[in-house]
Amino acid sequence: MTPACVSYTVNMFGKYTIAELGGLLSDPSRVEILTNLMDGSQHSAGALALAAGLSPQAASAHLTKLTRGGLLRVSRDGRTRLFELSRPEIGHLLESLGAATHAKPRGDGRDAYEALRRARTCYDHLAGEVAILVTRAWVERGVLHGPGIALELTPKGEQWFAETGIDTFGLRCERRTFLRGCLDWTERQPHVGGALGAAWLKHCFAEGWIARIRGSRAVRASEKGQKAFRQLLGFEIPRSAHL
Repeated sequence: MTPACVSYTVNMFGKYTIAELGGLLSDPSRVEILTNLMDGSQHSAGALALAAGLSPQAASAHLTKLTRGGLLRVSRDGRTRLFELSRPEIGHLLESLGAATHAKPRGDGRDAYEALRRARTCYDHLAGEVAILVTRAWVERGVLHGPGIALELTPKGEQWFAETGIDTFGLRCERRTFLRGCLDWTERQPHVGGALGAAWLKHCFAEGWIARIRGSRAVRASEKGQKAFRQLLGFEIPRSAHL
């Protein structure tokens, strides 16, 4: 008999109320710090200060508040403090809040925004136009089922991912949500998040299908990736998202 997985419930806000969470997100500098950590990597305090245009002292104060507030996790590499989002749910929260805004950058920030809009990482899963196309293709092919963000993996989907090399049973045993529809910040449609979305992004990187754009959360598809997405999912990745 296949062993059942233990189900875990994650208290996203810990001891903090939603109002206190709002207070943590009310400062533009803190939001800038969190946004820079949406690539799923660890960053030093100095790098985050530079990215947010802050003095080391100001950045340290903001990082302390975000860490105490449960949004960040800190570790040490020698004398260097390294910060990252405390858990995947924080990335999901930030992406969803971004989808509720309407402002778009102008001037020098426009090109960077367009690169992010086409394809990017949303903490540990794929987001942007390409992610929406992938999600739509999965639904059309019967891999996923469900309206809006209420996505479910079908029996056909279990087989599809197994043939792709992704162990969905193992993912269901992780201490996080297996599959969730994450409201895309730029496209305002759901893309695939959760453990399954993270496994898919990891697979795409490992196979060399996509690559990061240096200094950005944006990613682009390689020639190998274009071919793989066409064969597996039946669509062409937009030319502007090619390497």
